[in-house]
Amino acid sequence: MSVKLKKINEQVIVITGATSGIGLTTARMAAERGAKLVLAARADDALAHLAEELTTNGAEVVTVTADVGNIDDVARIGDAAIERFGRIDTWINNAGISIFGRMEDVAPEDHHRLFQTNFWGVVNGSMEAVKRMKLRGGGALINLGSELSDHAIPLQGMYAASKHAVKGFTDALRIELDKEGAPMSVTLIKPTGIDTMFAVHAKNYMDKEPKLPAPVYAPEIVADAILYAAQHPKRDVFVGGAAKMNSTGARLLPRVFDKFLQATMFVNQKLDVDTDPSRRDALHKPDYTRELRERQGSPHHVIEHSEYTAAALRSKYINAALLGSGALLAAYVLTRRKTR
Repeated sequence: MSVKLKKINEQVIVITGATSGIGLTTARMAAERGAKLVLAARADDALAHLAEELTTNGAEVVTVTADVGNIDDVARIGDAAIERFGRIDTWINNAGISIFGRMEDVAPEDHHRLFQTNFWGVVNGSMEAVKRMKLRGGGALINLGSELSDHAIPLQGMYAASKHAVKGFTDALRIELDKEGAPMSVTLIKPTGIDTMFAVHAKNYMDKEPKLPAPVYAPEIVADAILYAAQHPKRDVFVGGAAKMNSTGARLLPRVFDKFLQATMFVNQKLDVDTDPSRRDALHKPDYTRELRERQGSPHHVIEHSEYTAAALRSKYINAALLGSGALLAAYVLTRRKTR
């Protein structure tokens, strides 16, 4: 069914993982555009400081200290939104974490913790959002996947697996909601490498400090895509032309793409800096020393604008042209097969 979404300045928006990176950038951007916010994260002090910052600038904000992997914590997020604002218009499942290292080297409890946050956190948030929003006129559910929802890379294997799972879950939920005519838009956002606190928050099993391979984009591009999808129903959004290119390459030339990743990703995900044995991470608990920062500061040039993403979001004509081109290509391939 057709879903009509409100303008940002008319919305109550829930954001998980709100105290750093994409979540923090999205919270600040949404506040600037007039949204009422329900912000959730594990770092209670950081949440308090963020709420003070945003309310000082005129925003209406409620915060919930929560671990998205815990169903009861996520239910408290929903309770807080309804108690304070009476409804939820957009729910953004953003919280996530990674691990760098060969999968054989990673402790099972770390694998499980990653999935508890990245996958079950999205499931818990989505189920809470659907329960709350279906009863109050619907709205937008926006889940943060990754370009790795469509392909894998070495040294972040379980992260890629979790993002594959998020895609499968999100797609299935969208189909079910559409079948019943629920007034909800369900969007999967798939960013490429983004200059956030991703690498320093990740647990590291490598001998060198981790980094994201180039190209790396600005978190504002993701936040803008998220808030666009909160107002305009979208199915999938690739953030950064590299995300679309890598997804397409993996789909069309899977073995060649595997060889490319094998040749590049074992080198390009490591800084030339030895890992500190006392290094902190945010896998099992928040690292309070690195909260309230949107960017780490990438060693690569950070791309501040994506022409591809801007066009894909806002131009139905470009999307229609791409769809038509794909249909023509498919017809050509089928015709060639029949003539052989």
